[in-house]
Amino acid sequence: MFLEVSQLEVRYPGAAQAAVQGVSLGLRAGDIGVLIGPSGCGKTTLLRAVAGLEPVSGGEIRLSGQVVGSASTQLAPEERRIGMVFQDYALFPHLDVGRNVAFGIAHLPKAERALRVREVLALVGLEGSESRYPHELSGGQQQRVALARALAPRPQLLLLDEPFSNLDVELRERLAHEVRNILKAAQATALFVTHDQLEAFAIGDTIGVMHQGRLHQWDDAYTLYHRPATRFVADFIGHGVFAPATIREVNRQIVVQTPLGELTDVAECPLPCAFSGGECDVLLRADDIVHDDDAPVKAEIVRKAFRGSEFLYTLRLAGGQTVLAHVPSHHDHRIGEWIGIRPEVDHVVTFNRSCSLRDGAMCEKPCSGQTVACEDLR
Repeated sequence: MFLEVSQLEVRYPGAAQAAVQGVSLGLRAGDIGVLIGPSGCGKTTLLRAVAGLEPVSGGEIRLSGQVVGSASTQLAPEERRIGMVFQDYALFPHLDVGRNVAFGIAHLPKAERALRVREVLALVGLEGSESRYPHELSGGQQQRVALARALAPRPQLLLLDEPFSNLDVELRERLAHEVRNILKAAQATALFVTHDQLEAFAIGDTIGVMHQGRLHQWDDAYTLYHRPATRFVADFIGHGVFAPATIREVNRQIVVQTPLGELTDVAECPLPCAFSGGECDVLLRADDIVHDDDAPVKAEIVRKAFRGSEFLYTLRLAGGQTVLAHVPSHHDHRIGEWIGIRPEVDHVVTFNRSCSLRDGAMCEKPCSGQTVACEDLR
């Protein structure tokens, strides 16, 4: 691994709890890693520790095999060969684009410096803009200049701290795809912080979900969505609800009984003995619920959100349980109307029913054949 973080702890003086605790992750050269999570979860603190801007109180950070941060070793930020792109871009308003981009390569001969400025501006799609000033550029163009400036010194690692947060939603998603292409073209290794899942999915090879200073899962987007390691990840990623369920074995087939009926012929379903009495909570995502007027199960529409090509319906079953469903937008039903729904579940994700999302609780999904209790991390 190019970047290795092992059991990292970052603790601020006087704080009762570490801002980052027990975090381990690895990033291969040329890959893009993304950290997501709610505000205050520790993702920016982790990024700053990698940059050398926050002292490490436990564990270690390695770059290319070299320890750059630990309780006993703290390599200065300028010695780590790391580039940073900040949330507010931090461009110098009195310098034109060319001089902004050249800021970190002033040690190079003039001709070589000018060539490198042209190279990185071409890379970010801003050829010929050297003489323009930041105030003459759009927000997206300023972001590209900041990226070009960070890439100019050829850093061994690039860190980006919520670089699109000041931009509108449509531009953020488009820029995320463009920045991914730029980083891949530059063969850059990058660690990116955001609170936006769509940004994370658009740009990341590997995504880490953080909560209360801990890294709950470090995986690709598909695995985070379909095989969440903890109840927090299951709840944080995508749209879904937890419904009470019972797992049993019938004629050598695993059956999951839910408020929507039986789930059968599903992949990766745990054995009934994984839970006491087979009772558990099952994750039902909005795309697991299909609108079907002929289905025997009916649900009342209590909320609807228009998403262009689809509605996100919040539905209440006759028994009082709530589920979510993505429904094509030409199925425009009224709030209060009852519609038919059926489950279409490929991945059964289950958790102990006693688990909750209470502060500090990290509820693990059980392995087949054993019961895994909630681990209280407070």
